[in-house]
Amino acid sequence: MVLTSLNKITGLQKKTACIRNICILAHVDHGKTTLADCLISSNGIISSRLAGKLRYLDSREDEQIRGITMKSSAITLLFGKDGEEYLINLIDSPGHVDFSSEVSTAVRLCDGCIVVVDAVEGVCPQTHAVLRQAWLENIRPVLVINKIDRLIMELKFTPQEAYSHLKNILEQVNAITATLFTSKVLEERAEKDTETQMTSDSAQRDQVYDWSAGLESTDDSHLYFSPDQGNVVFASAVDGWGFGIEHFAKLYSQKIGIKPSVLLKTLWGDYYLNTKAKKIMKSDQSKGKKPLFVQLVLDNIWSLYEAVTKRDKEKIDKIVSSLGLKIGARESRHADPKVQLNAICSQWLPISEAVLSMVCNKLPSPLDITIERVEKLMSVGGKAFDSLPQETQDLKDAFMKCSSEETAPVIVFVSKMFAVDAKTLPQNKPRPLTQEEMEQRRELVRRRHAEKLAATQGQELAQAGAGENPVDQAMKAEVTKEDDQPPVTQTEAVTVAAVKQEAETKEAFVAFARVFSGVVKKGRKLFVLGPKYDPAESLHKMPVGCCAADDLPPVPHLACCTLEDLYLLMGREQQQLEEVPVGNVLGIGGLQEFVLKSATLSSSPACPPFTPLNFEATPIVRVAVEPKHPSDMPQLVKGMKLLNQADPCVQVLIQETGEHVLITAGEVHLQRCLDDLKERFARVEISVSKPIIPFRETITRPPKVDMVNEEIGRQQKVAVIHQSKEEQNKIPEGVQVDSDGLVTMSTANKYATLSVRAIPLPEEVTRLLEENCDLIRTMEQFTSSLNEGKKTQEMNQKTLDQIQALKQKLQEKLQGRKWRNAIDSIWSFGPRKCGPNILLNGFEGYERSVWQCLDKGVKEASLYRDFDNSVVSGFQLATLSGPMCEEPLMGVCFSVEKWDMSKFAEQVSTNRQGLEEKAEGETLATGGTTPVSADGDSESTPESKETQGSGQQPFKLLSRRKGETLLADCYGPFSGQLIATMKDACRYAMQAKPQRLMAAMYTCDIMATAEVLGRVYAVLSKREGRVLQEEMKEGTDMFIIKAVLPVAESFGFADEIRKRTSGLASPQLVFSHWEVISDDPFWVPTTEEEYLHFGEKADSENQARKYMNAVRKRKGLYVDEKIVEHAEKQRTLSRNK
Repeated sequence: MVLTSLNKITGLQKKTACIRNICILAHVDHGKTTLADCLISSNGIISSRLAGKLRYLDSREDEQIRGITMKSSAITLLFGKDGEEYLINLIDSPGHVDFSSEVSTAVRLCDGCIVVVDAVEGVCPQTHAVLRQAWLENIRPVLVINKIDRLIMELKFTPQEAYSHLKNILEQVNAITATLFTSKVLEERAEKDTETQMTSDSAQRDQVYDWSAGLESTDDSHLYFSPDQGNVVFASAVDGWGFGIEHFAKLYSQKIGIKPSVLLKTLWGDYYLNTKAKKIMKSDQSKGKKPLFVQLVLDNIWSLYEAVTKRDKEKIDKIVSSLGLKIGARESRHADPKVQLNAICSQWLPISEAVLSMVCNKLPSPLDITIERVEKLMSVGGKAFDSLPQETQDLKDAFMKCSSEETAPVIVFVSKMFAVDAKTLPQNKPRPLTQEEMEQRRELVRRRHAEKLAATQGQELAQAGAGENPVDQAMKAEVTKEDDQPPVTQTEAVTVAAVKQEAETKEAFVAFARVFSGVVKKGRKLFVLGPKYDPAESLHKMPVGCCAADDLPPVPHLACCTLEDLYLLMGREQQQLEEVPVGNVLGIGGLQEFVLKSATLSSSPACPPFTPLNFEATPIVRVAVEPKHPSDMPQLVKGMKLLNQADPCVQVLIQETGEHVLITAGEVHLQRCLDDLKERFARVEISVSKPIIPFRETITRPPKVDMVNEEIGRQQKVAVIHQSKEEQNKIPEGVQVDSDGLVTMSTANKYATLSVRAIPLPEEVTRLLEENCDLIRTMEQFTSSLNEGKKTQEMNQKTLDQIQALKQKLQEKLQGRKWRNAIDSIWSFGPRKCGPNILLNGFEGYERSVWQCLDKGVKEASLYRDFDNSVVSGFQLATLSGPMCEEPLMGVCFSVEKWDMSKFAEQVSTNRQGLEEKAEGETLATGGTTPVSADGDSESTPESKETQGSGQQPFKLLSRRKGETLLADCYGPFSGQLIATMKDACRYAMQAKPQRLMAAMYTCDIMATAEVLGRVYAVLSKREGRVLQEEMKEGTDMFIIKAVLPVAESFGFADEIRKRTSGLASPQLVFSHWEVISDDPFWVPTTEEEYLHFGEKADSENQARKYMNAVRKRKGLYVDEKIVEHAEKQRTLSRNK
């Protein structure tokens, strides 16, 4: 055990080859923080007895109460191996799905990771997620199979059963890795093939495409986990033991007399020992033989556990003496067998030794960063690395070298900002006193004491002489003392108190960062590169070889900052540093004003911002927040800004209604954010609304059956006709609706007429549009800048290929007569120009498409051209808030089938004729004199004088007036009327079709034992959940249930399941997709039977109507429901006297 000294750490920070940046990743409750405790205790920071109980890296109070990690936190450890000292920057990350954004921030800063898997639960949903995140960031994983003690104590497995169970877990983890690897190889192969197809001749076209060829040629053996490769440790962190098989290979090579290299290859797998021949056999020749791993490793551990739990003192003493261990009297006499187990195992097979030696051997140092990872980090916004400026490409060498020379460019990535109490920072902590200072203070106290004694003795003598009452004298002395002091005003006292309180409660922000190149020094100035910064655009605006200290012209998305403080992160504490060399993880103070959530810092403006972090969880849970006392509003706003900065995943916004809204990833995340807001950032009492559940509105094809599954036939026709008549009455005058849903509407001034039809989009098209939201946004920005005539940058080929692929997919999905030529006539997407709804241009005489970036079409001048933006704006407004409950639309296609502007054209031509006549009249009247302007002032410019005689004046005047008229109308009242008409036409077109609500859905993974399965199902069905699959986990009595659950029904779901199952089942909720609620929210029962089942007082409520009315109530819209339900008079039970 070594207590780490700061000097030793700073010395090791300069040896880049000896640094390991690692994070611990796993599913929730698989033992990450307990494992971290064991590793921390090896450095003497905490006691080994407290490891697993203290959870040192869970420094928040709510983390300790809930027993789960909620934020990633780092600590620096030392480890000596084979005479070499290693520096290990360890980051512990959360396993709960709500905090998966914290995992992303940790993974970006590391070169390797420890994946922990529970030996009982095996591979869980979050294990999949963390392996995928590690794969996407190109970091190397090693595996720790934890909680093996549970196989012995809880499941009562024999060593043979445990071996086959561990083999299964290993196979499952390797299967996930294989899937990730295969998809990557096939993707690369497909890309290469498209390139070769472009360049190759037509003669090679008849070759058969072989998918497997890419997989066969690529070596993937190093990717998989296998104990004989040394990248797997078997452990029980709570009992303090862990081992890799190389430990036992060394041990048994001396005993059996077989080479360690042979044992290393055969200790794991179906190999058996022939004791007579002292040979290792591959297959089982005689029945009942145990594999080597069972015989030499597991049997010993099982017998130790058995001896300790059964209190077999002789056997325990024998084991301890044969292993050469020393067990203290306290541990051996302790009533709890776990204490004795821990004492023996942690000496025999120390977990820190096994895990840290695996980390040092198998995980890369910062020097081993791969070219692929560097290019991926630097290629932001889908740009190819080769297309970046030459200065930027040259920085790749600095990354690869990890140079810490003075000349090397400094590149730092900040993955998140975290808030700490300002009092805990090292510069604000009280400094320990030196020996001299202590002596001075002692002397000062002695002197004061002596003076006091002398004063009291003098007072007693005077008192005795004057014979005065001692109490009165003391009071007098007090009064004179007070008179001597200057008076303090009330306001001064208040301000002093406020300043004191603010100093006590101030939160300081520390940036969680890693140095990728160069040396970071305290007080150095660096550039802060925003996520939208583009070196290609900005480099030419700046002088060559400039640095952050120079006085530079303003450049968008680029700022300069000074590194005020550098910290070594030590879990709950920070140590101050003067400089940090390349390859280290550090904390940076003083970036609060410059960095919001994450950023790239660099000394060179040629450095591009790193690719943004990819978060697994989508923020979906919204709540509106307001202070209980309105006067606290400024503090709440300030607090929400700080919260937004401190949490990588939370979103804070002010809605159109003026509400302050928090958007979080789930219930636990929401609770943590609200606690932080109340207690740390805003420090005011707040009221929180019920969760604002998002819905979407859509339309479907007319259904064949009604709510009670009866075919819509003759018996309902009367009711349907009656209902449709009522609906017709709702539509105002001047709006014509055809039988097939075509809505025709004119603007208020009757100049233009629009005919719009709403068509439901196929589900796969909606999904495709949702997935390609960013691509559509890029396309729209490019098209709009083309239309506005701005100078546009060329799109890179990769993006154009993606757009072409999207167009191709849409063509494949939209087949059939009604979708003929629909793709080429797509006018816009919505809402916000990138949503899952389409506007089609279905009328003759005007060509306009969103695919301008592919064909570079020249913009044509026409009457429609000037006003098409108004129609698109109307469509955007209509898709942003639908007619049912003002929620956004999804999966709806609006086709504009007629746009008649003949009346407007007539009006324009009439106006033009009037202008011409007026201009001619003016010219005739004035003859040779100066023309009079519209304002009545006489124009006497040199130009007018020159052209007076030539007769060109009327044409000039006319053309200018004509342009002004069109322009005025393009942005004037008529354009506004067109927007409003288009919006209303879309809404009525949608109301003419069967409308449905879409609910946000969670996928829900629940692990439960067989006895509580029924209760889990009961909770799910009560909350409108739907079970997709249920399977039993091999070798255990655990069931894995996969279900979908509406977000609207999910609040309190986890708590209810835990209560009903006595904590034996815990769900993981992840946002999955949007799903149409099959109920018609406007359906009215017509027959008596229907009224009984679905009427006002029926048991089963119309789910869609319930959700719709709830949203309308929240938004203050009209709700059609009875307020008085039981109007009969209430009667008292006791008779009136």
